[in-house]
Amino acid sequence: MNIKISAFLLLIFLFLGGCSTWDKLDRTERGAVIGGGTGALVGGAAGSTTGAVVGGAAGALAGGVIGHETEDRDYRRRR
Repeated sequence: MNIKISAFLLLIFLFLGGCSTWDKLDRTERGAVIGGGTGALVGGAAGSTTGAVVGGAAGALAGGVIGHETEDRDYRRRR
């Protein structure tokens, strides 16, 4: 695994994470951010740059879905 790619992806993730207001994000958005970053890191470690892109997209999708479901579940409990 190329260390430069991992470091670059980590810097991008940290930079973009610092630009957003984390407290104002709902669980769906937080899940997408966490899943996308994790997927990109795992995909980059497992393969090439293409793996990082595919892993990031898949992770964002999965994280968004999981975040949405937990948010929806909590909303139903409060009703």
